[in-house]
Amino acid sequence: MKKIRTGDAVGHVLCHDITRIVRGEFKGPVFRKGHVVTEKDIPVLLSVGKENLYVWEKKEGWLHEDEGAERLYQLCANDHIGRTEAKEGKIEIFSQIDGLLKVDAEGLYQVNRIGELMIASRHGNFPVKKGDSLAGMRVIPLVIEEKKLEEAKAAVKGGPLFAVLPFQKKKVGIVTTGGEVYKGRIKDTFGPVIREKMTEYPAEVLGQTIVDDDKEMIHQAIEEWITAGADMVVCTGGMSVDPDDLTPAAIAATGGDIVSYGAPVLPGAMFLLAYVHRDGKMIPVVGLPGCVMYAKRTIFDLILPRLMADDPVTADELAALGHGGLCLNCGVCIFPHCGFGK
Repeated sequence: MKKIRTGDAVGHVLCHDITRIVRGEFKGPVFRKGHVVTEKDIPVLLSVGKENLYVWEKKEGWLHEDEGAERLYQLCANDHIGRTEAKEGKIEIFSQIDGLLKVDAEGLYQVNRIGELMIASRHGNFPVKKGDSLAGMRVIPLVIEEKKLEEAKAAVKGGPLFAVLPFQKKKVGIVTTGGEVYKGRIKDTFGPVIREKMTEYPAEVLGQTIVDDDKEMIHQAIEEWITAGADMVVCTGGMSVDPDDLTPAAIAATGGDIVSYGAPVLPGAMFLLAYVHRDGKMIPVVGLPGCVMYAKRTIFDLILPRLMADDPVTADELAALGHGGLCLNCGVCIFPHCGFGK
């Protein structure tokens, strides 16, 4: 800091809050620490008795907090991401579209290890709405060494820390397996659940095929929906280990790549995900366990946003869901604002 006459302070940065008190009316900061003094501020400062001020003495290799925040923002800037102005060393970013938030968690960790700066975000791989807050970043002290921001830039490898992937318009075919439904003994209640979940995304359900517990019938129904232009096929029923449950074998018969049959998530352990390649397209085919029909939130709610954003899911990512993969079946469900899937 250095002491300076208030009349000479234009363009300098305040190192402390300036308080104004009007008896019975107001008490509080008229200017805050970090404020850059302008010509019109001088009469106000003099009116509160400030003939002299302590200001930041700019030195080579040091940045003001707002300059530092701008540098942090550059590590986060990406398509479909908006921002606030830098204020008191802080910038917040928000989504400009409905989509899937992706976070470079390792890069974020490395930046936050540097010290005297921080970026806090919401969890990645979850859907966000237009206007939703994504992250906030700030420099902790009033001034910061420029080399710390250079370290942060070096820690971010391969691109920005955040991205919002837009949801794609997808056509969906449903294949429901079960002799009891096929033969009319009971009414299907799985299809309506899938249709309801699809309303959360820009999806068009092409229709539903109900088949018997027959591998070839199930396989043929999947292929027919792919031929009809489905971008995703959702299979319900026939997913357990009973002898009559043949949906996994039917999905395998498509020749697609099976990512995993089984996931460390409850509800949803018997989940299956495959990708079928047809005419240059990678079409996800999912096998849903019965829990999706009656549980509020399941493995399907964790994976569907990624499928809708064309974000390929790997076996390693499914395995990682075990940490946080236990739904507590709360009386009032607040998903995704809870620990499920995080």
